[in-house]
Amino acid sequence: MRNVATSLFLFCSLLWLVPGHAQEKKAARAAEAASPGGVALHRAYLDSARAVKQADLKRSIDYITQSIASLGESGYEKELAASLGTLGEVYLYHGQTDLAIANLEEALATYKSSRTALELSRAYLANAAYPRAVEVLLPLLELQGLAPYQTVAVYEVLGDAKGGMGQTKEALAYYREGLDIAEKNQIAPKVADLNSKIADTYARDNRLQEARAYYGNSLELASQQAPERALQEKEKVADFYSRNKQFDEEIALRKKSLDQLREQPPAPAAAGVVSAAEPGVSRQRVAYKIANAYIAKEEYDSAIPYLEESIVEAGAGDDLAVQKDATRTLSEVYREKGDFNRALETYQQYVTLVDSLYSRKEAELEQAARFNREIAEKQSRITGLEQERALSRSRFELALSEQQLIQEQSKQQQLVIYSLVFGMFLLALTAYFFYRSNRQQKLANNLLALKSLRSQMNPHFIFNALNSVNNYIARNDERSANRYLNEFATLMRAVLENSEQDFIPLTRELELLGLYLKLEHSRFPDKFAYDITVDENLDAEAYRIPPMLLQPYIENAIWHGLRYKEEKGYLEVALQAGDGDTLRISITDDGIGRRRSAALKTPHQKKQGSRGMENIRKRIGILNDMYGGAIGLTVTDLEPGGKGTRVVLTLKKTV
Repeated sequence: MRNVATSLFLFCSLLWLVPGHAQEKKAARAAEAASPGGVALHRAYLDSARAVKQADLKRSIDYITQSIASLGESGYEKELAASLGTLGEVYLYHGQTDLAIANLEEALATYKSSRTALELSRAYLANAAYPRAVEVLLPLLELQGLAPYQTVAVYEVLGDAKGGMGQTKEALAYYREGLDIAEKNQIAPKVADLNSKIADTYARDNRLQEARAYYGNSLELASQQAPERALQEKEKVADFYSRNKQFDEEIALRKKSLDQLREQPPAPAAAGVVSAAEPGVSRQRVAYKIANAYIAKEEYDSAIPYLEESIVEAGAGDDLAVQKDATRTLSEVYREKGDFNRALETYQQYVTLVDSLYSRKEAELEQAARFNREIAEKQSRITGLEQERALSRSRFELALSEQQLIQEQSKQQQLVIYSLVFGMFLLALTAYFFYRSNRQQKLANNLLALKSLRSQMNPHFIFNALNSVNNYIARNDERSANRYLNEFATLMRAVLENSEQDFIPLTRELELLGLYLKLEHSRFPDKFAYDITVDENLDAEAYRIPPMLLQPYIENAIWHGLRYKEEKGYLEVALQAGDGDTLRISITDDGIGRRRSAALKTPHQKKQGSRGMENIRKRIGILNDMYGGAIGLTVTDLEPGGKGTRVVLTLKKTV
């Protein structure tokens, strides 16, 4: 019946779409403008742009431009947003905050992304637009599934923004929230950063004792990370000591930094900084700051060697700014000491350096102006590409509108289609009634088969139960014989009564299983122990179950698994609530296993066991056919070697 309906739908769909076939081809050609290969090329260009982001701004922008061009004229809003977001990150890294903000805003408008929102908030911070940073970040805290590292970053930037607005209390609250998450998720770099920022906030608020404590934490944590990060934190704490006129602590800490810098290879010329450390953390600058601390203490003789080292290192690193400042300060120190000749000589060197620095600044300004013009041209090209894509998108939408117009004009053809559909509907209706009649007949047959199968119980069990009564009588154990016979009669009566019912309450089935296990355990008390466990969260009253569905598997476990075991075995029947409205029943024994049991069976046992299992498989098959796969069954070995067996039945509540 389902196949008839599907064929009818497909036939009608084909008739409906014939008039617009040419327009569909046109739209498909437009959609193929950016192939999956184009997307892969786009990602490769972006990877290249990120790789050269720090070293070469112009090349990075060129790669981003090519990434946008590789997308062609089709949609791919997520990929376009990735290009614009990467461009914003590149501009932000190189201090072009206005361009960074413009591109990141456009990226976020094109495709919502938590990473883009975070980078945009950082760009707002760099531009001192603190309220706008907060406005972008607050919605991220409501997102589900945000990665812990991103969550920590959101709280950190919120703290930065609130600190920039002078709201110390709110800044500290955000920093602490981020610190808690970073510590719980063991994000070590952020733990150090947030301790340092909390210390900065306390220092700005003139709460020096708290600042000192958190700076101590940040120093210890940073020392466990990369040497560059430890160096950066030492200098930050040393600046704190300097602002608070704690010159001895400042000098001690900066000397450690200087020793670390001396052990590292020299920085490239014109760079003057230590690898990944922030600009300003260099041998010449640290030595200069040590000298200034000694000067503040009026210990001029101690300051002179550090000033001289600063001048030499600045000259080697082509750092004219530090070389100039250190030379001027050295001249002033000589003057304070009364050595006017050396003071004059040093001052003349300072004047020469000022002239050199002035000339360099002019050249740098000219180069910066030329560089800005080039960047503006590249940005204009990117803007032009975006506009071209928007125009192409408009054309694509216009083509779709034309297709819809043609479809409207073809409505006259629908009269013929309706007639055909009506005829097919009558045919389908006839097929449906025929199908329903067959279905009802099949249901009646299934019910009859179920009733027959439910009334069957393994004759071995009945024979063995009567044999057990006979053994009790032979031993003159009349009480045990009476008890066993009464319990056996109760079980047989319940089986016969329930054979008339399709389903019985789960609680009733558990009572019958308990009685059956009790009888079997009376016969084999030394062979196994058993438990029936019901999950405390399971509402047994709410479930109904086919009667005696579990008994054949329990009988199989006892007679073919546990009975042949040399030591005492264990049988567990466990009931748990599954996913949704399902019931999970597992029957687990630690017997000899299916393979060994099969090898030990006599031909008669194999025939009888096969009949019992075939019986239960038929019952489950009929029930699944009637109720749409309502019963699931799996049988597995408990151990890799084949010992033990677990049978798991899953029943839907609707059963």
